[in-house]
Amino acid sequence: MPTSPSDTSADTVRDTVLVTVTGPDRPGVTSALFAALEPTGAHVLDVEQVVVGGVLTLSVLTTHEDAVRATVAGLRIEGLEIRCTAPARAVDDRPRRLHVTLLGAPLLPAAVARVTTVLAQAGANVDRIRRMSAEPVTSVELDVSTHGSPADVLALRRTLAVEAGRHGLDAAVSPAGLARMGRRLVVMDVDSTLIQQEVIELLAAHAGREAEVAAVTERAMRGEIDFAASLRERVACLEGLDVSVVDAVRAAVELTPGARTLCRTLHRLGFTLALVSGGFLEVVGPLAADLGIAHVRANRLQVVHGRFTGRVLGPVVDRAAKATALREFAAAEGLPLHRTVAIGDGANDLDMIGAAGLGIAFNAKPVVREQADAALNVPYLDAVLPLLGITREDVEDADLADEVLGRE
Repeated sequence: MPTSPSDTSADTVRDTVLVTVTGPDRPGVTSALFAALEPTGAHVLDVEQVVVGGVLTLSVLTTHEDAVRATVAGLRIEGLEIRCTAPARAVDDRPRRLHVTLLGAPLLPAAVARVTTVLAQAGANVDRIRRMSAEPVTSVELDVSTHGSPADVLALRRTLAVEAGRHGLDAAVSPAGLARMGRRLVVMDVDSTLIQQEVIELLAAHAGREAEVAAVTERAMRGEIDFAASLRERVACLEGLDVSVVDAVRAAVELTPGARTLCRTLHRLGFTLALVSGGFLEVVGPLAADLGIAHVRANRLQVVHGRFTGRVLGPVVDRAAKATALREFAAAEGLPLHRTVAIGDGANDLDMIGAAGLGIAFNAKPVVREQADAALNVPYLDAVLPLLGITREDVEDADLADEVLGRE
């Protein structure tokens, strides 16, 4: 009589064997191995196959150890090594699972060595590594298992960030599982995140006060002065400026490299995008429309008789307001906060980054890098994609498919 899974579960741990095949890859290797295992009556408990540089590694964890070992002992597949070993741990051992993403331009062996040493010292095991992108930066994702507590994971994230930074590498730690799958809300800051400039400085340049405003902006982004007060101080410099300069500023705005790729890819996945900015709706609104972004929150400049008064209309979109916007957008989309992502660079983004399920510091000030879940220090906004489990190959395949079908 056949046994049910529950009948065999107690024996599974004791009667298992790991079969590993390595060597030059070619068609038919996988089918040959499984065909050879079929007469043993073994159950497949786990399987992993990877090809790196044309070299295959195929591992199969099965039951019926004695029968499988006997079969493998007589199995020959030309050019390949086939061996049986005892599994390193029980198959029902269920540690906490994490994704550790490493990004570098270039990605150097010394940096990877140091990061993986930190993981080992923390008692975390690297179960799998795969490349996520080769350009514009090289990124790899490590599937990591650990029995550490949430506090241990937080400490690990901070330690990895420091060690990675010393080697010119970005390292991000995120939970595995369902939280990474399905639809999400991605909320982005605008100035120095989605775009390369600070809009208030572009406006101030038309009033001849760019350097003065830039100095105040820098202090505000470092968290040295209150954002709302700094905004009012900077906007006051625009008093009397003709509103027509907004057209020139819009034309001068440059998207951060990779911004269109990021937005296009997330739209394909059914994600909802939002912009939350301490800048101005007069510029942010058209940007959002151009990129197909659904939700926008930003400040508005007061205009009287075609000239700026040096004041903003209504409450300032500051640090607290950004977090409020994220929560409201998530509620409007019917998404829990753990399915939200926030991306920003300045101290006024900290509450939003802290409230999101995944907070990403993008070329950010030190105070933001220290508190975010992940920090990116490369000049490409689409470097966010590997942190969401999206490979460069996936993006390029989708772009090619749309090109063939004549889509935008």
